[in-house]
Amino acid sequence: MRENLFKSSLYQQIPNGKLYFQQDFLSTREADLYFNTLRTTLPWQQQSIKLFGKSVLQPRLQSWHGDRSYTYSGLTMAPHPWTPELQKLRERTSCLCGSPFNSVLANLYRNGQDSMGWHQDNESELGSNPIIASVNLGESRRFLLKHIHDNSIIELELTHGSLLVMAGEIQHYWKHSVPKTKLNKGERINLTYRMIK
Repeated sequence: MRENLFKSSLYQQIPNGKLYFQQDFLSTREADLYFNTLRTTLPWQQQSIKLFGKSVLQPRLQSWHGDRSYTYSGLTMAPHPWTPELQKLRERTSCLCGSPFNSVLANLYRNGQDSMGWHQDNESELGSNPIIASVNLGESRRFLLKHIHDNSIIELELTHGSLLVMAGEIQHYWKHSVPKTKLNKGERINLTYRMIK
């Protein structure tokens, strides 16, 4: 990452990792425009993954875009082309992070019951210490990080127009999740930019 990102007051050094959170990465007007456009133009699909030997539908919709295919949990996703909106956000996050992102995974959480279970983004295609930039649009949701050795928890509220960046050794030592909630939640789009080697 660029030095200016880590010198920011929004950068947080955590045990065994690096974390950056900017609540106002996008203005409300920009975030509204991106949300409305991406919600109606991306080819959203509900995918099945292998979980403990069984095929299970993921509790959210997804759309994979970029220059390379990506495989995780027994699922290989062929990339859709970049859209103008995804490309603009790619350039903006790449510039901030100093990483030439070549792919983005878009997740659509339809309500509070859509979720992301505990996991680490540690596939070999991502490299040893990947930088992952997460742009958040729509309804705010809780984001949890849990250390694999002492189970300590970091909790963030990912709000409309915010940016979260995970870097350093974080994927080796921390799992992360977006848990279900019984609260009445509307739709949320999460864009995770990454470099596939």
